Amino acid sequence: MPSSQRPLLAIVLASYLMIVLDVSIVITALPRIHESLGFSDTGLSWVQNAYTLAFGGLLLLGARAGDLLGRRRTFVIGIAIFTAASLAAGLAQSATWLLAARAAQGVGAAIAAPSTLALLTTAFPEGPQRTRAVAYYGAVAGGGGSIGLVLGGILTDWISWRWGLFINVPLGIALVLAAPRYLPETARRRGRFDLAGAATSTLGMIAIVYGIVRAAETAWTDGVTLATLALGGVLLALFVLNERRVAQPITPLRLFASRERVGAYVARVLFVGAMFGMFFFLTQYLQGVDGYSPLKAGLAFLPLTTVMFAMVFVVPALVARLGNARLLAVGVTTAFLGMAWLSRLSADTPYLTGIALPMVVLGLGAGAAFTPLTASGVADVEPEDAGAASGLVNVAHQLGGSLGLGVLVTVFASASPDGLDASAALAHRIASSLTVGATMLALALAVVVALVRRPRPANEERYVRELDETLAEETVLT
Repeated sequence: MPSSQRPLLAIVLASYLMIVLDVSIVITALPRIHESLGFSDTGLSWVQNAYTLAFGGLLLLGARAGDLLGRRRTFVIGIAIFTAASLAAGLAQSATWLLAARAAQGVGAAIAAPSTLALLTTAFPEGPQRTRAVAYYGAVAGGGGSIGLVLGGILTDWISWRWGLFINVPLGIALVLAAPRYLPETARRRGRFDLAGAATSTLGMIAIVYGIVRAAETAWTDGVTLATLALGGVLLALFVLNERRVAQPITPLRLFASRERVGAYVARVLFVGAMFGMFFFLTQYLQGVDGYSPLKAGLAFLPLTTVMFAMVFVVPALVARLGNARLLAVGVTTAFLGMAWLSRLSADTPYLTGIALPMVVLGLGAGAAFTPLTASGVADVEPEDAGAASGLVNVAHQLGGSLGLGVLVTVFASASPDGLDASAALAHRIASSLTVGATMLALALAVVVALVRRPRPANEERYVRELDETLAEETVLT
C-alpha cells in the first residue's frame, strides 16, 4: 500500500470505529446511567433508541448529502456534529439532556458514515489494494462492537460512564483537523434532497417506538399512546406517498419489488431487534443479578462477540458450499436455539452453562446469518440503485434494533412476578424478554423460509468475491 494512502485509510478506519463503538460502548454503562440520571426502567431504552433512530432514519439522507455536497465536506460536518454531541452527552445532567445529545450523535453519524466507505473505495483502485482496505474496514465493523463493550466497561468501572462519551472528543477533533489535508474531495453533483421523505420516515418511526415504550409505562389503552401510534402510522403512510411522487426519492420503492429483498429487510428487523434486546437486558442481568462490575460484564460478552467476529472469515466458504439462502436459514435457526437457551435464565443460573455456552451458539448463528442476510438485501438491484439498497440494509439494521428493543421493553415491564425478591424478579423479567426475543428469531426464520429462496449461484467464485465486498457494509453493531 502506498505510504500516501495510509493516512487516508487511518482516518476512515478511525472515524468508522468511533461510530461503531458508540452503539456498544454505553451498553455496559447502562446500569450506572440508570442510577446517575434517574431513568425509569423503560425510559433507559432511549439511551440506545435515540442514537439508532436518528442514525438509521437519516442515513440515506446523509448518503445523498455526500453525493451532492462532496464526500469530504460531508464527512467533516458529520464528524464535527458527532464530536460536539459526544461532549454534550458526557456532560449531561438529566435524562432529557442525555437523550437529546444521543440523538445529535446519531445525526452526526448518519452524515459521516456513508462517506467513509465511499472515500475508501474511490481512493483505492479495484484489485488487491481495495480488497485489503475493504478487509480492514470489515474488521472494524466486526470487531468494533466487542471493543466497545470492553472499553465501556473499563471506563465505567475505573473512571465514569461519562468517559465512554468523552473519549470521542479528542479523536473527533483530530479527524476534523486531518481530513482536509489527507482526504480527497469528490465532485459535487446536481440534485435535490428528499427532506420530506427523511422527515416523515424518521419521525414516523420515532412515534411508533415512543408509543410502544409508553405503553409499557402506562397501558395500550392510554390516550397518548394510541395517538402517538396513530401519528406514526400516518407519517409512514405520508412517507410512502411522498416516495411515489418525488423525482429523486430517498428510498426508491422499486427496491421492494423483489420478494427476496423484502424478506431480507423484514428478517433483519426481527433478527437485529432480538439481538439489541439481548445486549440491553443481559448487561442488566450480569450487573443487577450476578453483581458483575461493568468491566466484568463487558468481558462476559466475549464468547458471543468473538465467535461472531471469527465467523466473518469462514462465511464466504460456507456460502460456496451451502448457498446463500440455506446458510441464512441455518444461521437463523442456530441463533434461535442460542436465544431460547439463554432465555432460561434465573437468579441462580451459572455463567458457563447458562450464559457463556448459549452465547457461543447465538454467536455462531448470528455470524453465519448476517452476511447472507446482507447479500439478499442487495440482490439483483440495478447499478443506479446499488447505493440506496445498501443504505436500506443499514437503515433496517438500526431501525429494527430500535423497534425490537421497544417491544422487548414492553414485555419486560409487563412481566410482574409475585412473591420474588428484587434479584429474582429482575431475572424473571429479563428471561421473559429474551423468550420473546427468541420468538422474534423464530419469526425471522419463517420469513427467510417463505421469501428468501435464492438458488445456488451459477458462478460461485464471482458470487463469493461479491460477498467479501458486502462484509464492508456489514455493521455488526448488535
